[in-house]
Amino acid sequence: MSNYLMKEPNELAVKDPSLYNEDLAPVSKEKKNWNWLNYTTVWMGMVHNIVAYETAGSLLSLGMNVWQALATVIVANVILIAAMWLNSSSGAKYGVPFPVLIRAIFGYKGAQIPIIIRAFVAIFWFAVQAYAGSKAVGAVLGVLIPGWHSLASFHLLGMGLDDAIAVALFWILHAYVISHGMERVKFFELWAGPLVIVLGLGLVIWAIVVSKGFGPLFSEPSKLSGGEFWGVFWISVTGLIGTWATLILNIPDFTRFSRSQKDQMIGQGIGLPGTAIIFSIMSIITTSGTIIAFGKPIWDPVELLQQFGNPIILILGAIALLIATLSVNVAANVVSPAYDLVNLFPKKLNFVKAGLISIVIALFFAPWLWYNNSGIIFSILGAIGGALGPVAGMMIADYHIVRRGKYDMASFYKKDGEYEYKNGWNVNALISLAIGLIASFMGLIFPALKELYNYSWFLGIGVGFISYVMLMRSSSKHQENILENIPTSID
Repeated sequence: MSNYLMKEPNELAVKDPSLYNEDLAPVSKEKKNWNWLNYTTVWMGMVHNIVAYETAGSLLSLGMNVWQALATVIVANVILIAAMWLNSSSGAKYGVPFPVLIRAIFGYKGAQIPIIIRAFVAIFWFAVQAYAGSKAVGAVLGVLIPGWHSLASFHLLGMGLDDAIAVALFWILHAYVISHGMERVKFFELWAGPLVIVLGLGLVIWAIVVSKGFGPLFSEPSKLSGGEFWGVFWISVTGLIGTWATLILNIPDFTRFSRSQKDQMIGQGIGLPGTAIIFSIMSIITTSGTIIAFGKPIWDPVELLQQFGNPIILILGAIALLIATLSVNVAANVVSPAYDLVNLFPKKLNFVKAGLISIVIALFFAPWLWYNNSGIIFSILGAIGGALGPVAGMMIADYHIVRRGKYDMASFYKKDGEYEYKNGWNVNALISLAIGLIASFMGLIFPALKELYNYSWFLGIGVGFISYVMLMRSSSKHQENILENIPTSID
């Protein structure tokens, strides 16, 4: 039970069981034990993954040269860490996850809308990452078991039997990692992230050797003219941000365990832009080396490992990729929907049960039917960023501008508190979300404005931020509430 509730026993009588269980309660002081190293390694584990590798490497397949691809990655990550820092401080201060914090914006009933959207996106991403990792499982089994690939002649759910078995095995590995909750996640990330660097460094050395130095890697010309480049640049930046759009919302789920604001800010600063940029540089250099070695960009690391024709390299590399994918998938794509499902059914679910349900639901996205297309991937990433941008903008605006860093803890867990609004719905937030989504997707809705879709995330987060502040400040009752001396400490 949280320190806050222990210090305020009178609040137990008004705590609504439909809004509270132990997984949604404020984290106690004893459990706020994540230091800066934990956040660094968690981010290392999340950014060192197959999809991040392929996304960075595929920039070359879109026609960019190495320098252009690096600039794209750096710009995207600088923007990302700024958004992460802005949205992480509330979790570190109050010790509550996203599904609880979002009640302050939408009301206890209205909060279910962004919660369901976030859960949907996270489970989708789990499916993508898990399928990417299952290819590494299949590669290892293909080396160890004679005739393994002959199973491909039998089909199940639109894929060969060999792929289906690999998918099932990898899903089971995920279930094992999440079966002991957030503590197992923390310790798994502590060693998984750094281990993947070894594979990345090995591939970089290979690329330098095959290219006879850095010169040829960085001298490959761009296939994009000036105007063409900027169009591809912005849609790629939006796509790269879309890769982590769910984490901008999810980050309080992790920072709620932080010892201090300093720990989470330093750890994230090192882990996200630092290791993400380094890993992307490794991907881009390696993919550039494949152009020289094989005459085409190979941005699928499993396919690249198979090109070497060495079973030992393939097995060791595939194991590293498996660890990398487990690392990102558990932290980025299981934690958030688990909390979301717990919030929807607090009387019936806990974190572990909800996490297991999430990975089962993920199978229905069937990524094996559409995965191998870089154009589709960037389109999906852009759509995800556009959909979640307005919610991120509203969260940042609510905590930093509207409420000036003050939340009423008791109101998070009862229906007649400050976040009741109109029967649990904040109409201002719903209107702001609708305006933000229209801004994000107007490039798809109106053909004449199609160029604006390149900036969908930026439009969504900006319009969501501004419209929410304006609508909430127009409410005189709420304006009075936020100026009150609301208790903010949970220690």
